[in-house]
Amino acid sequence: MSTGRRGGYARLMRLADSHAHLNADRFDGDVEAVLERAQAAGLERILVPGWNVASSRRALELVERFDWLDAAVGVHPHDAAKIVEAGWRELERWAADPRVRAIGETGLDYDRVFSPIPDQHDNLRRNLSLAVDAGKPAILHVRSKPGRSDAQDAMLEALGAAGLGGAAWAVAFGSRPPAVLHSFSGSVEFARAALDLGLAISISGLAFRRGEEPTADVVRLVPAERLLVETDSPFLAPPGAPRRRNEPEWVRVTAAWVAEQRGEPIESFGDAFVGAYDRLFGS
Repeated sequence: MSTGRRGGYARLMRLADSHAHLNADRFDGDVEAVLERAQAAGLERILVPGWNVASSRRALELVERFDWLDAAVGVHPHDAAKIVEAGWRELERWAADPRVRAIGETGLDYDRVFSPIPDQHDNLRRNLSLAVDAGKPAILHVRSKPGRSDAQDAMLEALGAAGLGGAAWAVAFGSRPPAVLHSFSGSVEFARAALDLGLAISISGLAFRRGEEPTADVVRLVPAERLLVETDSPFLAPPGAPRRRNEPEWVRVTAAWVAEQRGEPIESFGDAFVGAYDRLFGS
């Protein structure tokens, strides 16, 4: 298996998966085969985010084995109430590792609320502080209950309170996006507000689900240099992908849909996806 940044496969479209949980236990038995299929489909970059201490450690183990992968470390809102100080010290140490390209995923989940909302906000603040200190973009999960936008509103308030757009963030990131809205969900107005803050936006198979129709308008709005695609593997399978376990190779379905919404030629728009990934994550 090729482990370099460029595999030896003929491909129609260059691809980067900006969010794939290959560190999940569903990939324990065959991750190498999964990556071979990904490279055959055109994947050149995959970011593997942690959601707690253990999964962040596994992300680092994966990038040690496969040097064309990148890692992110952080605490998901579902785990916000579980993290202890010793865990934070581990994350702070890993944040300085050059194999770690981002902080997260973190964020706010007002839909399932597996951790109390005050704990989610404390956790988000701490992840954002780690991101600006490390100069590595935050990966933001934002979910409201269907028909609501309270998590999106709260996220914009939290980003403002963290000083995003201020001097410290400007020094840390320059013209690079300081964060990405992973697996975008929300209104066009929310997307505009996030773009005004300099954020990037990543589109997943969630875009194909009922209730997410505004995403089609959002993908036409985002500047190409701040537009990414992802699988959120093993979740959020797009049409045609196996429901039991999504894989990075299926990012091609979402990428083709995004290119179609924008009226872009699919073969050449892959350069934009890889370029946006490299700009955001400093590859």
